[in-house]
Amino acid sequence: MAVHEAAAARIGEIVETNPWDQMRRFITLSDRGLRLSLIGALLFGAVCGLLGSFIVVRKMALFGDAISHAVLPGVALGFLWSMSKNPVAILIGATLAGLAGSLLVEAIKRTTRIKQDAALGIVLASFFAIGLCLIRIIQNNEGASKITGLKSYLFGDVAVLDRHDVITMGVVVISTIILFGLLYRPFLAISFDRQFAVSIGFPVRILEALFQMFLAFAIVISLQAVGVVLVSAMLVTPAATAYLLVDRMHRMLWIAMGVGMLSAITGVFFSFLGSNLPTGPFMVLSASSIFTMAYLFSPKYGRFTKWLRYRARVKKVREENALKSIYHVLESRGLESSGNAILIKDLASHRKMSKAEIVKEIKRMKRSGLVKLEGGNVSLTTEGFNKARSVVRNHRLWELYLTNEADYASDHVHDDAEKVEHFLSEKDVAELESYLNYPQEDPHGKPIPGRASA
Repeated sequence: MAVHEAAAARIGEIVETNPWDQMRRFITLSDRGLRLSLIGALLFGAVCGLLGSFIVVRKMALFGDAISHAVLPGVALGFLWSMSKNPVAILIGATLAGLAGSLLVEAIKRTTRIKQDAALGIVLASFFAIGLCLIRIIQNNEGASKITGLKSYLFGDVAVLDRHDVITMGVVVISTIILFGLLYRPFLAISFDRQFAVSIGFPVRILEALFQMFLAFAIVISLQAVGVVLVSAMLVTPAATAYLLVDRMHRMLWIAMGVGMLSAITGVFFSFLGSNLPTGPFMVLSASSIFTMAYLFSPKYGRFTKWLRYRARVKKVREENALKSIYHVLESRGLESSGNAILIKDLASHRKMSKAEIVKEIKRMKRSGLVKLEGGNVSLTTEGFNKARSVVRNHRLWELYLTNEADYASDHVHDDAEKVEHFLSEKDVAELESYLNYPQEDPHGKPIPGRASA
C-alpha cells in the first residue's frame, strides 16, 4: 500500500457491533487495546498541553510545526536502525533529527538575512521531504508489511500503541513534568523576558536546548496518535484555549493539560464508537471545538462575552445620559427632586432627538424602574433621581479636576467629562472629592450635587 493511501484506523474495528454496545465496552474498559489507547492518549494530551503552553506564550507555534515535520527523517532512520518499530530507537532518532532541525533554523537565522519564519519554512519542507524519501526507501526494500508500524507516524493511529509504546510515553511524560516542575521559574523567565533571564544568571542556552529536546520527545510520542501533520494542532490548540481562559501561567498549564487530555479521550471515544472513524482527526476536532467555545465564551476574552459587555456599556451610557438630561431640565426649573415631571417634548428638545426616540428610551428606563411615564409627562423615581444626580456629580467633579489640576480651560473640559463620567467608581469619586477639598461648584459655577441618598 502506498504511503499516501494510508489512513488512520478506528480502535476496536475488528469487532463490528452497534454503537450502544461500543459505548458499554468503552465505559467498562473491557478491551485491552482500548485501555492502552486511553492511557497513551492521556499521556500525550498532558505533555502536549504542558509544552504547548510555553510554545504559545513564547510565540513559537510555527517552531513546533517545523519540529514536528523535522523529526520524520529521524523516525525513518530509527526504523532502519532497528529494522522494526522499536520505540526507543525511533525516539532517539527523532529527537536527534528534531534538534538538528532547530539548530539549523537558528544557524540560518544567525548567519543570513533570512528571518525565522522563512527559515522554519525551509527546514520544515526539507526535512519532511527527506523523511518521505526515506520512508519510500524502506517501503521498497522491506516490503509493505514492514511499513504498517511506520505509517502510523505519518497519519496517526492510536490503536497500534502497544505496551512498550505506552511505557516509553510514560517515561517521557513523567520526565517532562519533573523537569518543568523543578525548573519552572527559569522556564517562566525565558518565556516572558529572555533578557531578564540572562541578566539574573540563568543558563538560557542550556534551558532552551532542554526545552527543544523535550519538545522533540513530546512530538515523537504524539506522532502515533495524531500523525506528523496534525501533531502541531495538539501542541497549540489546548494551550491557546487555556491562554484565552486565564492570565496566570501556572493555571494555564493545568488547564492546557486538562484540555489536551479531554480532547485525546474524546477522540478515542468517537473512534471506538463509530465505524472506521479516525482517532487523530477526532482528537484535533475535539480540541478545536473546545477552543471555539473558549473563543466565544471566555469570561474575559471571548468574542460573545465582549459583545455582551459592549452592549451593557452602551446601554449604561445611553441610560445615564437620558437620566442626566432629565436632571438638567429639572435643575433649570429649580425642581431638582424625584417626582417632579417634565414634558416629553421638552426632553426631546433638550436632547435634540425626535419624540419617538425619546419615548422608546423612556420605556426602556421605565422597565428598569428609573422613571415614571404618565401621558406626555416623565418623572424620575427615587432610584432614577439618585442615579442621575450621581452622573451629574461625576461629570462636574471631573471638569473641576481638569481645570484645577491639569490646567484645562473651562470651555475645553466638557467632552472629556462626558466620556469619563460613566466609568468613575464610588471610590474614585470619593478620592476626587477629598483631593479637591469637597467642592460645591464646578468650573462653570453650577452646583455639584452631594452623594445620592440611599
